[in-house]
This record gives sequence, C-alpha cells and structure tokens, in this order.
Amino acid sequence: MTVLVLNGPNLNRLGTREPLIYGSQTYADLERLCRDTGDKLGLAVDVRQTNAEHEMLEWLHTAADDVDDVVLNAAAWTHTSVAIGDACAALTGRLIEVHISNVHKRETFRHHSYVSAHADGIIVGCGFDGYRLALEHLAAVPREN
Repeated sequence: MTVLVLNGPNLNRLGTREPLIYGSQTYADLERLCRDTGDKLGLAVDVRQTNAEHEMLEWLHTAADDVDDVVLNAAAWTHTSVAIGDACAALTGRLIEVHISNVHKRETFRHHSYVSAHADGIIVGCGFDGYRLALEHLAAVPREN
C-alpha cells in the first residue's frame, strides 16, 4: 500500500518558523519520522512538500487516479482553498487531515477547513506525532473498498 504524505505551504520552514507553535523539529525530521513509521508498518510512504498550490492539486489528482491513501497537512490552504477541497472530494483512497498545531486554539480563520468535509479522520494539535497516528490508523484499519 502506498500512502502519500502531502504537506502544504511554509512547512519546509519547520524548525525556524514560529517554533513556539510548531516546535524546533525540522522538515527533514518530519520526513524521517514518516518514512521510519511507514517502514515499521509495512507501508510505502511518499513524503512531499510544496509551496505551489497547482503542484498540490496535481498530487491530489494523481492520488485519486491511483487510489492512494493520503495524509494531508494542507497548511494555510486548509482554510482558504476551495480548489484543494474539491481535489480532496475526488480522492478514491482514504484521507487523513493532519495539523501540527491545534488550529482551534488559534486565530478564528483557522477554525474552518475546506478539507475536513472529505476526510476520513482529522488529527490536530499532536505535533509531529499526528503523522505517526495517521499512518498507524491507515495501516490498522482495512479499506472498505
């Protein structure tokens, strides 16, 4: 089973961007955690990050065509992009939405998600551990289709 772990804008800045909110671990640390977790669970994990919305849309479209499961931290696009939400609606595999911080304890505009309505699960506020939890869930719970 292949799981795409897709990360949106500014997550490449982890470790330096607002460490009081996102912690001091880097994006390389996040990639390593996801790959190591995938190895332990027998999952093929493909971890990607982009600051370009069109690239994220292409990845989501490909995931839909390939029936891949997706762990998605759409970052700021979560709250602003109808296009990302529409691409999530077209996914044919499972979708777990992940956010490092608890978006519900932050600015009001972060309380709305265009992704959540299409997600099979949502993990917020668990830091990098949220990615591990998402991968463990996908490995443990069989697909319905």
